[in-house]
Order: sequence, then structure tokens, then C-alpha cells
Amino acid sequence: MRLEAYFLYARTMFWESDLPLAIAHRGSRLLWPENTMMAFQGAVDLGIRFLETDVHRTADGVLVCFHDDSLHRTTDGIGPVRDHMWSEIRDRDAGFWFAPHQGFPERGRRVTVPTLQEAMEAFPGVGFVLDLKETGFERELAGFLKKHGWQDRVIVGSFSDRRLRTFRKASDYQIATSAGPAESIAIFAASRRGRTLKTPARALQFPEEFMFRTLADRSLIEVSEAVDRQVHVWTVNDPSAMSAFLDTGVHGIITDRPDVLVDLIEARGPRSD
Repeated sequence: MRLEAYFLYARTMFWESDLPLAIAHRGSRLLWPENTMMAFQGAVDLGIRFLETDVHRTADGVLVCFHDDSLHRTTDGIGPVRDHMWSEIRDRDAGFWFAPHQGFPERGRRVTVPTLQEAMEAFPGVGFVLDLKETGFERELAGFLKKHGWQDRVIVGSFSDRRLRTFRKASDYQIATSAGPAESIAIFAASRRGRTLKTPARALQFPEEFMFRTLADRSLIEVSEAVDRQVHVWTVNDPSAMSAFLDTGVHGIITDRPDVLVDLIEARGPRSD
């Protein structure tokens, strides 16, 4: 099958769900310890059906939900994730530095770092936006998703265009990805002229603001919809900003305040288009 033909007709649960999509950023790094089962469960209990998480690989090849290269910001461990065996990381306290009002309420409560498999098995009806954080395990991630039959549950993204190219090739272009930084800039520039660019990316995920400018505007959304791509914005936590993006017509919002976004979407109702 030709590449463009696949992406014209391929569907994932992101495209089969009512819009707009509420996507919980790391579960929520404000309401719970980020990238933990506590955060994922909390978001799902609010009605969230899409989670964003980050993926690292341990020294012995286990894929884990973790944002930073190093353990020290969110756990009681130190050193790079890639230098530790899974047996070492799974015993770390992932709630250690979660500090609402500096009371550190989750310390010692057995909040741990989950594996990607644990998270995806626990929430079978949930879609995942996966941020590929390091170079070197793109093929492993593609193989992992294929092995479990989870290709239609994910959008894989990265801040590295090179990683995304490697991942797409490894997955035979059969797993949805978002646009990398260089792709995103080119797509945005083309949208200023009312043009679309051919891209294997199924989703365009833009920051809330870049260089004091909103990128996810109506022009970008229109050219994206013309080729069945979605536009998601991250990381939007202010209710007024959420409302403004929903008015513009974005297809999804990634947020640390899933509680606020869920209430806002319910009050507004789903998109009519």
C-alpha cells in the first residue's frame, strides 16, 4: 500500500471519538504525581479517555512511563533512567517530590514508576499519546506496540524529527505519529499560504504559544482538516485559554488540569462537525 493511501484511510481511536479530545498531560503533574498509575487512574476517573505520557527505556530494555532523563526530580532516586535496571527503578518512590503546599503528601505511599505495558493494560479503553524521549529504542517501541496489538491506541510523538523518521520506518508507517519540530514549522508556514504539505504525521501537536504567537489558529486547522489530520495544543491549563482554543476548533487539548477541561467540554457539548 502506498504511504499516502494508508494515512488517508487509516483510523485510530483518536479519529473515532467525539471531538474535542481531552488529553491528560502525564495524567496530571498538578493534581497527582506525574506519570504514575495514581495520576492515570485519577484522570480516567474524571472521564478522561486519552492520556499523554513519556517513554524511556531502562538498562535492561523495559519501557517505562517517565519524563526526565534522570530520576532525581520526581523520585527518591538519582541518575539516568537508561543506566538503571527495572528492578532498581520499580522500588523508587515516584511521589517523593510531589509537593502540594510543600506537604509532600504522597511520600511513602507506594506510588511507583509504571511500565508502559502496565499502564496500557490497566486502561484498555484509553488512547495514549506517547512522547519518545530518547534515541535508540524506536524499533523496540514499534515492536512492543505491534506485539500487543495496540497500534490503533496511540499517537507517537517526539521533539526529534530523526527519532520520528526512525520510528515510522520501524513501524512500516502503520502507527500514527505527530509532526516533529521541523515538520511542524514547515506545516505552519504552508498554512499561512492556505497550502497543505504531504506528511506522514496524523496529528499536529503545537505548544499553546511559540515566540508570543498562537500557532494553532483557524488557518492551520482548516488545512489540517482538509487532509484528515488533527490539531492538538499543549499544555493548556487556564480555563479561558481552553475556551479560546475550543472556539478556534482545535481537535484536542493536552492539559495538567483534566478536571477543568472535562467540565468545560461537558458544559459546551461535543463539536457538531
